Amino acid sequence: MKPIGKIYTPLPQKFGAPRQSGLVEELEGKIILDSPYNVKEAFDGIEEFSHLWILWQFSDSVRDEFSPTVRPPRLGGEKRKGVFATRSPFRPNNIGLSCVKLIKVEQTKEHGTVLTVGGVDMKSGTPIYDIKPYIKYADCHPEAKCSFADEHKADRLEVEINDTEKSLIPSDKISALIGILSCDPRPAYQNDPNRIYGVAFEDMNVKFKVDGKKLTVLEIEK
Repeated sequence: MKPIGKIYTPLPQKFGAPRQSGLVEELEGKIILDSPYNVKEAFDGIEEFSHLWILWQFSDSVRDEFSPTVRPPRLGGEKRKGVFATRSPFRPNNIGLSCVKLIKVEQTKEHGTVLTVGGVDMKSGTPIYDIKPYIKYADCHPEAKCSFADEHKADRLEVEINDTEKSLIPSDKISALIGILSCDPRPAYQNDPNRIYGVAFEDMNVKFKVDGKKLTVLEIEK
């Protein structure tokens, strides 16, 4: 199996990427395919679907050794679960699966067909393996139970950014950045209210700290 292209997002590093697709609908990415997969005919009819499945590579998590158990971040990094009972990136084949919203289909001179999608959970430059339409009647199971994921699905932080720092963020990117921060990028086992973290977002380094359920942006460096 080989990549057919890459997705480009505002996140140059994996730290800060939402842990699931769809959590931050405003976070967009552009999928640019390699030749010969970028031809218009390969996407004929795709605009008739509102959402897509993206298969991609956890390119920063490739390991030679196999571990049958992992520590899910939502369990504080202390409890172990079987790797196949989680969505951990540390898998035998490092394959990610994301459901994204199709926002725009463009025909470009430089890259051929380019897809803009929303609700991404991938860093910029992530290799893409395949694209498939999301089929509501087959793929949606409202009655499904989701173990520990159900317990944490509403977890969000209150995000505070003063006007000075907010003015440094492009107006069309503010909602995406706040969404990313509200999902709490920190490892779940780190709860020091005095520790300063930094998330790379486009050309910015967003420094913040977290106290309880409140995240405060301290500084934005460009």
